[in-house]
Amino acid sequence: MITFNDLEFKQDIQRGLNAARVMFDNGYGVSVIIGPHTYGGEDGLYELGVLGKDGKLTYDTPVTDDVEGYLTEEGVTEFLKQIQNL
Repeated sequence: MITFNDLEFKQDIQRGLNAARVMFDNGYGVSVIIGPHTYGGEDGLYELGVLGKDGKLTYDTPVTDDVEGYLTEEGVTEFLKQIQNL
């Protein structure tokens, strides 16, 4: 089971943020970002979006129908678990 601690963040200078992206065996994935213009970034919190099989954001899952912001590391891990269990 992948958790927050397994994510590898890379600096995206063009967008001014740090981003991690991972795809799971079930075809879903996540994009986790933090930066001054992300939901919660100014408070040191993370934003997470669910990725579909095409690698693009999807808004149609049982987990969420939008991006999720203001997440702690533990909150990100909780979403990671739910998405991996789809």
